[in-house]
Amino acid sequence: MNSMNELKAIALAHGGIIETKTASERGVSKSMLYKLCKENKIHRIAQGQYIFPDELQDELLSISKRSDQIVFSHETALFLHGISDRTPFEHTVTAPTGCTPSQSIKAECKVYHIKPELFDLGRTTLTTPAGNIVPAYDLERTICDMIRSRNKVGTETFLAALKLYAAHPKKDLNKLNTYAKQMRVAKVLRQYLEVLL
Repeated sequence: MNSMNELKAIALAHGGIIETKTASERGVSKSMLYKLCKENKIHRIAQGQYIFPDELQDELLSISKRSDQIVFSHETALFLHGISDRTPFEHTVTAPTGCTPSQSIKAECKVYHIKPELFDLGRTTLTTPAGNIVPAYDLERTICDMIRSRNKVGTETFLAALKLYAAHPKKDLNKLNTYAKQMRVAKVLRQYLEVLL
């Protein structure tokens, strides 16, 4: 069995990322990964994650593979929905209260926490610019998150998101209203939408 061929197959099936656990399931040991890394045949991008030197790293995919307890939210979700023209300076994720994301996630992302019962509200999957699928919140949930965190995200970002949402052809105001009630931001939402719609 050729380790490089195994790793190429893994990379192909997993958006370019080779994870230690997947590699060992396919018979490529940690020590072999370490050896290939030293030989510059693969590059380590995070703990337990490698890519081939000629591959472009999909940061969002790399982050999402580090924990199933995080969902892309706020500015990153707006970006993935195509509602924000700016690539976020720092990625934003939401985790359930009581879950502490790893150091590597905290080093690269702004982490918000929410009650576990609201964690899956509006959870969906979106495609990264590199064409990989990652967990993120739908548009309506993202707008509610922006309202909840309006003091942290900044007025300009928050208002720009609301304006773009109000003009969005696929907006679902009924769903937005339902989420807003569950997340207790319905009153604030109404004040802003009356001005925009």
